[in-house]
Amino acid sequence: MNWSLVLHIQEFLFRGNPVNGAVITAAVCLLIGLLFAEKKRQTGLILTFKTPLSALFVAAALIQPHSVPSYYQWVLAGLVWGLVGDACLALQGKSAFRAGLVAFLLGHILYVVAFVGLTRSSDWLTPAHLLIVGASAGVFWWLRPHLGAMLIPVALYVIVISGMLAAAWVAFLNPGLPRGGAVTLILGALCFYASDLFVARDRFVRSEFANRVLGLPLYYCGQFLIAFSVGLV
Repeated sequence: MNWSLVLHIQEFLFRGNPVNGAVITAAVCLLIGLLFAEKKRQTGLILTFKTPLSALFVAAALIQPHSVPSYYQWVLAGLVWGLVGDACLALQGKSAFRAGLVAFLLGHILYVVAFVGLTRSSDWLTPAHLLIVGASAGVFWWLRPHLGAMLIPVALYVIVISGMLAAAWVAFLNPGLPRGGAVTLILGALCFYASDLFVARDRFVRSEFANRVLGLPLYYCGQFLIAFSVGLV
């Protein structure tokens, strides 16, 4: 592990911008409250914790230095759609879930645009991309028997989130990108991708609290890492 890189990111997050530490502390506290609310399955209580927690990752991007304005603008728009999606998924019913799916779909498309702006065309065909395609195909094959009328929307979502992860990988490969930003960006994308596996399992395969215990920390870690990457690229 490149400890100097880890220390650089830590230095940026906690000393480069003192507000970041307060944001992270507040986020951890709200996440604990959210997990408690999810255990109780009380919609009002879930929204009480989830809405400000998601608003925090939008705020995290806003307070970072914007050394690459176009990247910041696309990421910020993606984070806002993530906030909308979180509010929708906190509500009950299929309509709310579909609205949340659309919101996250738009968010991922915006992330793709943001990440593509940091890439080189020569890096778009690597063994890692084949791995992403294979993993996503496997996930869809696993979900397919459970999807019913959601087959096409979920297929589209899988394609877009796979594109988001692929674009993040290409950005990571760009040697012209500061390593702190590259690492933060790819880790954020990976966490987001992994968290959606638990969302899918909870919605389509087996609904249980374990999905949220694992999925929610991964999701918020991903969103905050992407938000903080604005100041590191």
